[in-house]
Amino acid sequence: MENIDNIVTLAAQALRAGKTLLYPTDTIWGLGCDAANAAAVEALYSLKRRDPGKSMLVLMLPEWAPADGEAAQMLRSTGRPTTVVLPVASLPIGDSLAHNLPAADGTVGVRIPWGSQFCLGLLRCFGRPIVSTSANFAGQPSPATRTNIDPELVKAVGYAVPDLDGVCGLGLGSRIIRLNSDGSLTTLRP
Repeated sequence: MENIDNIVTLAAQALRAGKTLLYPTDTIWGLGCDAANAAAVEALYSLKRRDPGKSMLVLMLPEWAPADGEAAQMLRSTGRPTTVVLPVASLPIGDSLAHNLPAADGTVGVRIPWGSQFCLGLLRCFGRPIVSTSANFAGQPSPATRTNIDPELVKAVGYAVPDLDGVCGLGLGSRIIRLNSDGSLTTLRP
């Protein structure tokens, strides 16, 4: 098997070329693309057979996240993976995200994948945020392992990261917290 550094390089090249990606995250296996490329985001919605009205989240490095406030503290926590839904305008990199990525209310879910050296390495190599959504067709179960992914989906992505034993995270989705306009927090998924 290729070493992880080579796989990270190949995955980053695929993202730069506007391709979709199948990859292990800090939680479950995911589908992704360049979060700044509207055509790639559209292709990912199509591949997943997902309603474009249902938003997808973005994986990012700490320096691309808000610097202060409760959302920033939650994102910087290295405990359980936590996705925070917040206004795109509050992100230092918000204006670089594809126009078709945020939800209709101008928010986007963001997560720093602390538990995945693979994802952190990919983000550093690629240099931009990456869209992340579960590696399944809409309405199907989320895959905890690569062997649980529909073979049709594996064949349809632009680049599929090979099975990397022990690289994928917890085998379950992240906690999702919404930052409300009044500063309060709402738990969307515990």
